[in-house]
Amino acid sequence: MPSMSRTWIRRVLPLAAVALLPVSILHAQDNRRGRKYKPPPPTCKITVTVVKARDGKPVQNASVVFHPIRNNKDEGNMELKTNEDGKTSLDVIPIGDTVRVQVIAEGYRTFGNDYPLPSGTRDIVIKLRLPSEQYSIYDNQSEQSASGQSGSQTGTPRNPPH
Repeated sequence: MPSMSRTWIRRVLPLAAVALLPVSILHAQDNRRGRKYKPPPPTCKITVTVVKARDGKPVQNASVVFHPIRNNKDEGNMELKTNEDGKTSLDVIPIGDTVRVQVIAEGYRTFGNDYPLPSGTRDIVIKLRLPSEQYSIYDNQSEQSASGQSGSQTGTPRNPPH
């Protein structure tokens, strides 16, 4: 009986090694060929506060549009609304990028500016102003400057020449 178990071990052991060999080869190939996990870059928490320029009160429900810019290329946009305190925040833009912030609120001038994101947090306060008089091509600007008139323009459109 002892010789039979030795014979059996001599026959089974090489077969077991051969059977396990493909599993170890496949495991080694998976490590080389598979995708390596690349963690996302650390992001900056951006907090935008929108207030009225004349009295500093918050502007509720203003649209704040974030445009991440990487290598002078716009990477898309994300739009958020301000809360009752005039605040909104975003934390998905990587540190080191630049963000273009646009603010649109009814009854106010549209605001836009670029901000670099050198660290993990960025607080931005935006003061919205009332709309200014619009420039019109129908106002005769050259006549007024030639006659020496200065001051504020009325902004009333004139009939265009035919």
